[in-house]
Amino acid sequence: MNTILLQDNYSINEKGNFTICGHDTVLLAEKFGTPLYVIDEDKVRQMCRTYKNAVEKHFDNGDVLYASKALSFKGMYKIAKEEGMCVDAVSAGEIYTALSAGFPADRIYYHGNNKMMDDINFAVTNKIGYFVADNLGELDFIDEAAKKAGIVQKVLLRITPGIDPHTHAKIATGNVDSKFGEAIETGQAMEFVKHALSKKNIYLSGIHCHVGSQSFDPQPFIDACEIMTRFAREIKDETGYEIEVLDLGGGFGVRYLPEQQNLDVEWMIGEIAKTVKKNCADNGIDMPKIMFEPGRSLVAAAGVTLYTVGHVKEIKGYKNYIPVNGGMSDNPRYALYEAPYYCLIANKANESMDYHADIVGSCCESGDVIQPDVNIQKAVYGDILAVCVTGAYNYSMSSNYNRFLKPALVLVSKNKAQVAIKRETFEDLVRNDL
Repeated sequence: MNTILLQDNYSINEKGNFTICGHDTVLLAEKFGTPLYVIDEDKVRQMCRTYKNAVEKHFDNGDVLYASKALSFKGMYKIAKEEGMCVDAVSAGEIYTALSAGFPADRIYYHGNNKMMDDINFAVTNKIGYFVADNLGELDFIDEAAKKAGIVQKVLLRITPGIDPHTHAKIATGNVDSKFGEAIETGQAMEFVKHALSKKNIYLSGIHCHVGSQSFDPQPFIDACEIMTRFAREIKDETGYEIEVLDLGGGFGVRYLPEQQNLDVEWMIGEIAKTVKKNCADNGIDMPKIMFEPGRSLVAAAGVTLYTVGHVKEIKGYKNYIPVNGGMSDNPRYALYEAPYYCLIANKANESMDYHADIVGSCCESGDVIQPDVNIQKAVYGDILAVCVTGAYNYSMSSNYNRFLKPALVLVSKNKAQVAIKRETFEDLVRNDL
């Protein structure tokens, strides 16, 4: 089996080495060390424009938010700002990072299911644009903070539409039984709306939902559109209030494996647009501003993680193991929910992938697996292993488990490769220890 190039920014050069954005990954590993996160800035910008153009084509009034949790560092917010994106943040730390990068506060949407009073005060003090409120108690806190600051704070309400998006249970967020938002089915969502409308220092801008992640099918979004527009009509009937904003969240799929296809974003947005427009008309409500939050699908394909192979272990009659100098400390996603990844030996990318093995990490855990049961080029100590499509939820989920250092992150584009996040040092590990 030959190497399959999952994304249009991947290639194999004349040396037989794997490249991203034209950069030889073996040379990147030599220059910057491993483990190494590599992010293709040109690909990120391409995906930002793809979503922006699709939304502008299909909606008279719409916008795209970058979902920070996928990959949050200062350089990402600089890109988002230059590409005209809004961002959503789920913590005061993400807000602080965005503001530190010069991202406009009024284009930040503050998500999260458990915002504490200190977090809310921080966001209000820094004049963020919108809260996406999760529950009644949070509305009380926002109202109190806004009153103290002498402002009226714009708010969207997180609504649970009760949809099973057929994704992994740990990334499904739209079911009635969810830690996120208030459910329509139980009547609590309407109570949520009425509570927001009763607050003097809150301006209710609209409603928000998010049904799950890694969907290639428009149907979950179509179902959400139908439920949310019908709920918008019920709100209008009961309160006289008509929503101005409908945020449909994210969850757009990304190609991680050869058997998957890259999502046609323009088609997906177009299918959603048809449903929204029809349902608004059918329910007799004005077309609201439509928001999307593609986080993963903006950055996943832009990323590759590079490792150095250790001593390969072959257990006769059982299994082969290819260990690398990283693992669940820099990519816990397989351990969390068996996330699939495509792996290859970067310095042997033009060789046959006929060696069967588990790719495992260096952490002291039997569950420290990058990817099991892969067909890959035969590896030896010192080879460079590339894990593809790692731009989302790898750096942002990294930890110092076993006191491993967090890797550096390098931004590459057509004409440059530069460190955007420095590799941690041993001094960093003990910086806050007393």
